[in-house]
Amino acid sequence: MTSPLRVDNPFTLGLACEVPLAEWDEIDRALAAAREGATLIEAMPLAQRKALVERAVAQMEAQSDSIALAISQMMGKPLAQAAGELRTLASRARTMIELADRGLAPIDAGGDDGIARRILKVPLGVVLDLPAWNYPLLTAVNVVMPAVLAGNAVVVKHSPRSPLCGPMFADAFRAGGADPRIVQSLDCAHDLSERMVGDPRIDHVVFTGSVLGGTRISQAGAGRFLQIGYELGGNDPAYVAEDAELARAVEGLVDGAMYNAGQSCCAVERAYVHARHYDGFLTQARELAQAYVLGDPLDARTTLGPIAQPRHVGELETLVADAVQRGARLLCGGRRTQVDGQGRFFEPTVLADVPADAALMRAEQFGPILAVAKVGSDEEALARMNDSVYGLTASVWTLDRQRAERFGTALRFGTVFMNRCDFGDPRLPWSGVGQSGRGHSMSVLGFDTLTRTRGLHFRV
Repeated sequence: MTSPLRVDNPFTLGLACEVPLAEWDEIDRALAAAREGATLIEAMPLAQRKALVERAVAQMEAQSDSIALAISQMMGKPLAQAAGELRTLASRARTMIELADRGLAPIDAGGDDGIARRILKVPLGVVLDLPAWNYPLLTAVNVVMPAVLAGNAVVVKHSPRSPLCGPMFADAFRAGGADPRIVQSLDCAHDLSERMVGDPRIDHVVFTGSVLGGTRISQAGAGRFLQIGYELGGNDPAYVAEDAELARAVEGLVDGAMYNAGQSCCAVERAYVHARHYDGFLTQARELAQAYVLGDPLDARTTLGPIAQPRHVGELETLVADAVQRGARLLCGGRRTQVDGQGRFFEPTVLADVPADAALMRAEQFGPILAVAKVGSDEEALARMNDSVYGLTASVWTLDRQRAERFGTALRFGTVFMNRCDFGDPRLPWSGVGQSGRGHSMSVLGFDTLTRTRGLHFRV
C-alpha cells in the first residue's frame, strides 16, 4: 500500500492536505476510460464542446472561495491573488472558446486543377497534462480547456505540491454535465507518471516544470515519437532604455520580480538599466521592495506570501551569496525570515552591479529577487539579454516603438513585451526557446499542438 501524499502549509508548516496516491491498477483503469472518453468527445460537435467548457468554467467560478483557500494553503499564495488566478483562468478559458471556431476550422489548400484540397485538424486522442504548482490553475487551464475544445480526453496529474487542483478540473466538468471519462484526475508517484508517458494509450503530453523534470519526461517518452510540450521556465530579462518612463519601469519590474513571491516562470529576474537611469532605478526599486508586507496568506494585508518549496529557501540564499561574492551590492533583503515565528519566507531582495557570471544571471531562481546591472547602450543590453540558455519572455521599457520593434525581432524569446512584463496573454502563443521548452499553448495557434493534420485530396 503506497503511503499518502502529505503537503505542508508554507505559512503554518502544518499539514495542508493529504491525498491517496494511485497504484498502477487504478491508473490502468483511468487510461482505459480515457480512451473511451476520447471517442465520446471527438464525436461531439464543436458547439457542444464549447458549451461544455463554459459550464465547467462556471462551476469553478461558483467554488471560488474554496478553490482560492486551497491554493493558499498548499503553496502560500495570498488569498486575494489566488482568487485573481481563478478570474484569469476564466478569462483564458473563454478566450480559447472564442478562438476555437477559427483555430479548429478546416483550411482550404487551394489550387485550380480540378482537385479539392482541404486540411483538417483532428483530435489527438488522450492528452496527459502535468501542470506546475506555482500557478496551479493557469498551468492546467492552458491545456485542459483547449484540449477538450479540440476533441480530446484529458488526464490531469497535478504537481505533488498542489494535488487538490487536478480534481478541481475533473469535478467541474462532471458537474457541468461531462461524461467522467472525458476529464479525469490522478495523483501518483513520479515513476508512475513516467510510466503513463510511455503508455501507448497516451497520445500527447504537456509538462510544466523544471528542466530536470522535462528531461525525465522526455526520456520516458523516448521511442514513442510522442508529441510532448514542455514549458520549463526561464531567467527572464528586462531592459530599461535611455528614454524609459522611469517610475513606470521600476513599478512594473519590481512587481514582475516579486509577485507570487517570485515563483513564476516568467518572473523578471535580471534587469539591465541604462546608465542614465541606473541610480534612480536602484533607489526606487529598493523602496518598493521594502514596502512589501510579509505575512499570513489569508490576511488581506499580506502582499508577499511564503516560499512554497522547502528546498528553495536555501537555494535562494546561495544565489544571493554567490552574487555578492562576485561583486554585487546587496541593497535589501537576501535572507530567509519568518513572521511572528511562522512561515517559510524570503525577504524581497534587490541587488545592484550583478556581474554576468553570477548564478542569478544564468540560472532560474524561484524567489522574490531582482538582479540589476548597468548598461550603456541598446546593443549592450541586447547582447546581455540574449546571453542565456533560456528564452521564455523579455521586456523592453521605452517610449520608442521602433526600438521595441528592433528588440522584438532580435531577442531570442517566446514573448517580448514593451512596457509590460510577467503576463500571459491568451491571444498570443505561450512558447519558449532553448531550455525554456518546446511547443506552445494559448492563442488561435494553441489548438495546433492539440490536433493532428489530415489532408483531403479529392478529384471532383
